[in-house]
Formats: sequence, structure tokens, C-alpha cells
Amino acid sequence: MPPKAKSKKSAKVKSSTVVDGLSTDEMSKDQLEEHIIRLREELDREREERSYFQLERDKIQAFWEISKRSLEETQAELRNGHRERDEAEERHRVEITVYKQKLKHVLSEHHDNISELKMDAVASTSLIQNQHTVSELGLRTEVHGLQADFRHNQAHNQNCIKDLKLKHQVELMELANDYDRRIREIEVKYRKKMQSMIDAEGKRRRAEVNEIEDRMKGRVVALMEEHDRALRGAEEYYSAVQTKLLADQKLLKEELAEATKRQARVDRELSAAEQENKRLSASLQDVQRKLPELRKQLDDHNRAKAKMATSRARVKVAEKELRDLTVEHELLLQAAEKVQRERDELLRLQTEAILDVQQKSGLKELLLERKLAALAETVEKKEAQLSVALSASNLDQTAGAGAANKLEEILASKRATIDALQSDLARDCKEYDGLLRSCQEELEASGGPLTHSSFRPSEHILRGRTSLGPASQH
Repeated sequence: MPPKAKSKKSAKVKSSTVVDGLSTDEMSKDQLEEHIIRLREELDREREERSYFQLERDKIQAFWEISKRSLEETQAELRNGHRERDEAEERHRVEITVYKQKLKHVLSEHHDNISELKMDAVASTSLIQNQHTVSELGLRTEVHGLQADFRHNQAHNQNCIKDLKLKHQVELMELANDYDRRIREIEVKYRKKMQSMIDAEGKRRRAEVNEIEDRMKGRVVALMEEHDRALRGAEEYYSAVQTKLLADQKLLKEELAEATKRQARVDRELSAAEQENKRLSASLQDVQRKLPELRKQLDDHNRAKAKMATSRARVKVAEKELRDLTVEHELLLQAAEKVQRERDELLRLQTEAILDVQQKSGLKELLLERKLAALAETVEKKEAQLSVALSASNLDQTAGAGAANKLEEILASKRATIDALQSDLARDCKEYDGLLRSCQEELEASGGPLTHSSFRPSEHILRGRTSLGPASQH
């Protein structure tokens, strides 16, 4: 700012002497007026700058006073901070002493908790082992009972099958005897019927022939008597009616012609009767010739009928056997469904028992893992706090060595506790694997499906938990 003022003053000096290449003496009135106006403007500007610099100086003075006061306040706060730090160090030493006492109490409580956990683990292990033993005995008893029922049902079914076979054989023998008897009766019946038909036909033919012969004989006798009567009448009337001889002769001729016609008609009827007799005899011979063929057809018909009856009997027997087999099949299906339900019930009970054991083992294992994790985290926190306290405090080397030894003893006891819990876990896993193997053997012996996919060995379960552990921690 001061150099700027100098430049303005030098410009002013120059302007008083030379303005736009002209001196003040050489300027005209208008130029001088303009020059005066410019000088006044510069004077006003200089006054404004002077007032501005005075304001800046006042501000700097006020800022310096404020900075001085803040410096004094900061120094006072720094002194207070030093004093508070000394007080905090004193409080920290007191807190370390209190913390040591609390650490002793925590260690004693931790020891008590470990003892309680061991007692709980032993009690739960014995309880689970007793439950497993009872459930295994119950399952073995049920399996033996099912096997005995199955053997009993199998023997009963075999006896039923034998009885049905014997019954079927007896019924078949009875049906065969009945069919033979009925066939013999039918043969006798049809033979008698055929003989009676032959006898009736012969009697009918003989009766017709006799009737025709009697009728022909009667006609011949009637004609002869009629001729005799005519001749006697002619002889009687010949002497009496001489006059009517010609007429009577003519009449007699006519009657003779008529009698001749009648005789011819009678002869024709006789020849027709003889032809009818011959035809009936021929038909009788044809019937007698056809009789073996008819008997053969009758035998074929009887055999076909017998075969049909046999087929019907076989169909009835087959239907009866089918009904019996259907009933037996339904009974076997009901027995199989009952055995299936019992097997499903056993599988359900076994699954529930194994799931219960697995759940209890998993819960126990999870509880132990959580307790181990909590104990490890607590030990780490205590170690960190103790190391911070030891590093922050000004303890001597003897106290530090004693605290370090005590910390090592605590860590050794924690490691021993962890080893004991791990040995308990290994023993429980071994018992679980033994129970799982025994259940699988029982299932395999009873013919049930193995449940390898549902119940895994303890090694797979622990491996899955260890693989899931870091993920859950993250």
C-alpha cells in the first residue's frame, strides 16, 4: 500500500508540472478546470484510502489484543490440563489397584463357573446315556416283537395256503365225480329217449301201413259187395224188367264203366299206398342208415356239452379261486399295511430318538463352544486390559514379573479347562457315533431304509461347524 501512495504522489507532482505534454502555464482555462477536477478526484480517493488504512490499523490492533487474550486463556487451559493429567494419573493408579481386586474376583468366579459346567456336563452326559440305553432296549424289544409277528404271520399264511390247496383238490375230485355221473345219466337218458323215439316211429309207421291195408281191404270188400249187389239186382231185375233190358243194360254199362273207373281208382290208390309204403320203408332205411351218424352227432354234442360243462366248472373253480386269492391278497395287503405302519412308526420313533439325541448333542456342543468362545474372549480382554494397565502404570519389575506369572497360571488353567471340555466333547461324539451305528445296524437287520443323509457322524457335524464358525464370526 505505501508504494502505491508514492506512485500517486509522484504522478501528482508530474501532473502539476506537465499534463498531457503541456505545462500548467501552457494550459487553457478549460484544461486547467479539467485538471483541477482530476486533482480533486485524486484527493478524494487519497482521503478514502487514508480512512481505509486507519480502519485496517484499528482492526489489526483489535485482532492483536484478541490473540493476546486467547493466548493467555490457552496457557491457562494448558496449566489446567497438566493439573488434570496429574489428577487422572492418580485416579488411574487407584483404578489399577481396584482392577486387580476385581480381576481376582473374576478369576474366582470363572473357576466356579468351570466347576459348575463340568458338573452339568457330567450330569447331562449320564442322563443322555441312560436315555439312549432305554430307547435302544425299547427299539430292540419292538424289533424282536415285529420279527416274531412276521414269522407267525408267515407260518399262518403257509398253513392257510396248504389248507386251500387240499380243499381245492377235494372240490376238484368231487366236481370230476359229479361230472362223470351226470354224463352217464345224460347218456342213459338220451339213449332211452332215442330208443323210445325209434320204437314210436316204427309203431306209427306200422299203424299207418295197417290202417292203409285195412282201408284198402275194406274198399275192395265194399266194391265186391257192391258188384254182387249190382249183379243180384241185375239178375232180379232181368227177369222182372225185360222191357227195360236195353235201358238197364245201358245203365249197367254205365255202372260197369263207373265200377271200372272205381276199380281203376282203387287200384291207383292201392298202388299209391304201396308207393307210400315203399317211400316210408325207404325213409325208415334212410333213418336207420343215418342213425349211426345221428348217434355220432349226439355223442359229439354230448362231448361238446360235457366240455362246455367242464369249462363252466373250471370257470367257476377259477372264479372261486380268484375270489379266494383276492380275499387272501386283501388280507396280505392289510397285513403288509399293518407291518408298513408298524415299520413307519418304528422309523418315526427311531428318527425322533436320533433327532432328540442329535439336537441335545448339538445344543450341548453349541453351548460348550459358546462358553469356550466367551471364556477365550474374556481371557483376551483381561490380558489386553492387564497389559495396558501394566504398561500404563509405573510398577516395578518384581510386581510385573509376579503379574506375568499369575497370568501364565491363569492361562494354563484355562487351557486345562478347554482340554477337559474338548475331551468331554470327544467322549459325547464317540457315544453319539456308537448309537448311530447301532441304530443303522438295527434298521439294516429289520429291512428298513438307512438314513445316512439325515443323520451324519459327529466328525461331519464338527467339520461343518468349524467351517461355519469363521463365517459366523465374520
